[in-house]
Amino acid sequence: MTRKYFGTDGIRGRTNTARLTPEIALKAGMAAGRIFTRGAHRHRVVIGKDTRLSGYMIESALVSGFTAVGMDVFQFGPLPTPAVAMLTRSLRADLGVMITASHNPFEDNGIKFFGPDGQKLSDEVEAEIEALMDAGLEQGLAQSASIGRAKRIDDSQARYIEFAKRTFPRNLKLDGLRIAIDCANGAAYKVAPEVLWELGADTVPLGITPDGTNINLDCGSTAPQALCAKVREVRADFGIALDGDADRVVMTDEKGQIIDGDQILALIARSWSANGRLKGGGVVGTVMSNAGLDHYLQSLKLKLARSAVGDRYVLEEMAKGGFNVGGEQSGHIILSDFATTGDGLVAALQVLAVLAQEGKPASEVAHLYNPLPQVLENVRFKKGSPLDDARVKASIEDANARLGAHGRVLVRKSGTEPLIRVMAEGEDEKTVRAVVRQIASTIEEVAA
Repeated sequence: MTRKYFGTDGIRGRTNTARLTPEIALKAGMAAGRIFTRGAHRHRVVIGKDTRLSGYMIESALVSGFTAVGMDVFQFGPLPTPAVAMLTRSLRADLGVMITASHNPFEDNGIKFFGPDGQKLSDEVEAEIEALMDAGLEQGLAQSASIGRAKRIDDSQARYIEFAKRTFPRNLKLDGLRIAIDCANGAAYKVAPEVLWELGADTVPLGITPDGTNINLDCGSTAPQALCAKVREVRADFGIALDGDADRVVMTDEKGQIIDGDQILALIARSWSANGRLKGGGVVGTVMSNAGLDHYLQSLKLKLARSAVGDRYVLEEMAKGGFNVGGEQSGHIILSDFATTGDGLVAALQVLAVLAQEGKPASEVAHLYNPLPQVLENVRFKKGSPLDDARVKASIEDANARLGAHGRVLVRKSGTEPLIRVMAEGEDEKTVRAVVRQIASTIEEVAA
């Protein structure tokens, strides 16, 4: 399906360029508002955002679009993406919107839509919105007396804090644990440290001074080196790194060693399986999930179902197989008992619950298997379709032959950035690195 505005995770692009302008945001608000105006009740939409400078501009345009077609708008201000999904349902809204480009730099931004059930919209509904955006929206304008109203909700952060705390076992506390948390100067910069503090932790916050341009800048889940250093510096028991909209997380043990999404899945699977909470007989990962996770789950007599990359595809596979745990190596962890989308803070709380219950250091609890050597390299391109080139295809075939039956190659185009992601996995790290570089250099030549 050819998309003009939507990618794999909503509308996203460099702000004030052709992909994401105030005009596009206005049209998106009007089109989505028309589609979700169903029935005779007063319709409402909720809007949250991260801390990007452009968020104010896009929010204003969206508010204008929604109110123009007769929807009332509740504005939350900076709030994690999973909080917007949760509050969409809690406030019985017809539609939810999160303004964010997740882990991307501040120059980018995006618009994520959630239906009244808190789920991301289907490809079919997004196609309807796109069609309306280009078809002309004047005929859908509300009569003067029916124009929507806009209202700021001042306690939205407190509502999410209480929700997140309720996902942590009532019989446990975080007393005695020193936890460093990096909020990426993003949407969770207020709520995440507060949740941990209210549960009893001695918190050491990082990335809590957003200025509109420093979101994800050398911090957060995509740059956890600062967190690792802080954990060692203050002798913390645990470290948590969220991304810009807090729907993904990576963690560190007390030694500053990274705990990625695959290890988090393994730990939650083991814990929930032991107490009878795990559904579906395993968990959902993606094609990027390390083979070590698969082998570990097999040792527990659990299965790993794989989906395409993207939390929406993970969620689809979870629903299809009756799973309640799924996620990505990058740290999108979906726990459907609690949320309809990835929630970095809630996932971290499940890991902390195991630490609190077992009373062991994270280095003993959270590294449950030895991952197979896996290398990922991103290759930026400006135009064309490098993956369709015969030279690239031949390079991939050669790499698969070199790795043999115990390795694999995955080359895919990013759905949110002009990147080709080259991943290989195998028993010999030197060979894995060599084949990744071989494919990446071929793509660079083709894309030059």
